[in-house]
Amino acid sequence: MMASGKPTINDVARIAGVSKKTVSRVINRSPLLHVDTRARVEHVIAEMGFVPNPQARALALRRNFLIGLIHDNPNAQTVLNVQQGMLEGLRDTEFELIVRPINRHSPQMLGDVRRFLERQRPHGVLLMPPIAENPALAELCRDVGCRYVRMGSAALDTPDRMVASNDSEVVGLAVAHLVDQGHRRIAMIAGPDGFLSAAERRKGFDAALAKAGITLPPGFVAEGGYTFESGIAAADLLLDLEEPPTAIFAGNDEMAAGALHAARRRGMSVPEDLSLIGFDDTGLAAHLWPPLTTVHWPGIMLARLGARKLIADTFDESDPEDDSWLYESQLVHRDSVAPPRAG
Repeated sequence: MMASGKPTINDVARIAGVSKKTVSRVINRSPLLHVDTRARVEHVIAEMGFVPNPQARALALRRNFLIGLIHDNPNAQTVLNVQQGMLEGLRDTEFELIVRPINRHSPQMLGDVRRFLERQRPHGVLLMPPIAENPALAELCRDVGCRYVRMGSAALDTPDRMVASNDSEVVGLAVAHLVDQGHRRIAMIAGPDGFLSAAERRKGFDAALAKAGITLPPGFVAEGGYTFESGIAAADLLLDLEEPPTAIFAGNDEMAAGALHAARRRGMSVPEDLSLIGFDDTGLAAHLWPPLTTVHWPGIMLARLGARKLIADTFDESDPEDDSWLYESQLVHRDSVAPPRAG
């Protein structure tokens, strides 16, 4: 007999003939359960009308079913993609996503994050770039006992605490594509100072030019802010040069779109007068005219993997994917690149 009118997880475990932990794994949709066990427990849950109580489970397990996303990123689409990936990773579990934007330039930043972690007590947090690159934040998470995963453009931590892409390598491939098309005057709109992604993409750009035996002319790198407006301003600087570039690699799609706008405003045709390559492969890239050749950054997949790493300890057996940390970016060929005009 049940002690009250509402069935509990203990009732389900007793009637199904399994442990309470097994019932919890069924509720959390663990992929590692035997199919017969899962079916038996799900049948008992349905028959009894059992509804999990997250608050009660949190108290019983001394665990909060909240996963946090902490970010200070100027690109709204990138943040939305990361949120989508995390929600995919948390699907069919009891965990919920909470989002906490911060100001990385604030002198109170670490104190603000500490208060957030101590007040909300999330089970774990995903740290987005560029704040993921701050070792003090990782140390803060360890100090308050909060699991964390750092997302970056290169290796930042141990495999269980990071997810990363291969920005430097894939930018090298993008620049090599421009070289193969015959371009020699290749400029870059770089991301903002202080972003590891900007540094990694610049490193790949420089390495590809050096490999091709191309010397970067003065003024051929203009810094942007990962925004459309900064792309316009940077492209204007580059196109005002006495010998302007015939191709521009932009550190993200927003800045590439700004460069396209700047070129069109001057009466230039893309790709006939100017070839463009972006980075991210956001929805914007395919909707521009011409559609933008760009690097597909696997932000959604990285975020999904990061979320799964954060809740990996809730499963009895480890998932082989928990040891993965690198997702490679890919160059996506569209219509914004062509050989330079003769002459």
